[in-house]
Order: sequence, then C-alpha cells, then structure tokens
Amino acid sequence: MIKLDTKNRPEPDIVVFPAEAVTGPDQTWYRAEDILLAVEVVSDDSRERDREVKPRKYAAAGVPHFWRVEKDEEAGLPVVYVYEIDPATNAYALTGIFHDRLKLSVPFDIDIDLTAINERPGRRLEERES
Repeated sequence: MIKLDTKNRPEPDIVVFPAEAVTGPDQTWYRAEDILLAVEVVSDDSRERDREVKPRKYAAAGVPHFWRVEKDEEAGLPVVYVYEIDPATNAYALTGIFHDRLKLSVPFDIDIDLTAINERPGRRLEERES
C-alpha cells in the first residue's frame, strides 16, 4: 500500500522500493517518495481505475515509474505499457509498449520473456504445444 495522502492509500499489484524504506515487520504502507515503481495488472473490474485513476494519483504523488499490464486478447499474452514521469508536467509519458519481451535499463535492468507465461517447469512438451 502506498500512502499518497491522508485519504488515498492505493495498493498496486506490484511495488518496488529500496530496502531502506522498510521500517519493520509491522509496516503496512510506504511513503510515495520511497516508491520507485508501481505496477497495475488490469482486469475487467479494474480497467478504469488501473488505466486512469491510479496512474494520475501516482504521478501527482511523484512516483517516478509506472507499468500497466494488460492481456492481449488475440495472443492471450501480457502486454506491458511503460511510463515515466515527465518533470515538466508531473504526468506520466508513455516510453514503450512491450509485447514479446520486456527489456529495460530504467528504472533498473530487467529482461522478461513475456511469451514464456504458459511455460511451467515439469510440463510435458505435448501440453505446451496444445
């Protein structure tokens, strides 16, 4: 959970913060200024909130990076929309749309094969091909 202000404490699906932001085992929220990245996975019941409301609030609070993950209905695979805050407007600017592979160096080095979502250890080859 991110404490944006006294009335707003959204809970992103994934949040990345430095180890120094952890205050102890009873901590239930993080300050917005400690958050490096917030990630929302869009579902049918959260579409408007995850696409419009939460990103606007995260940007206003100064969270520098935001990723939105949606499902490509045709391929059945994730698509990752990557945003970075524009300091001139204090709003997110889209920096990339990733379909098969998410490879970035900002805010940290990451390389994820987005097509591997259906590959699970121990699955037989026949199951993967069907």
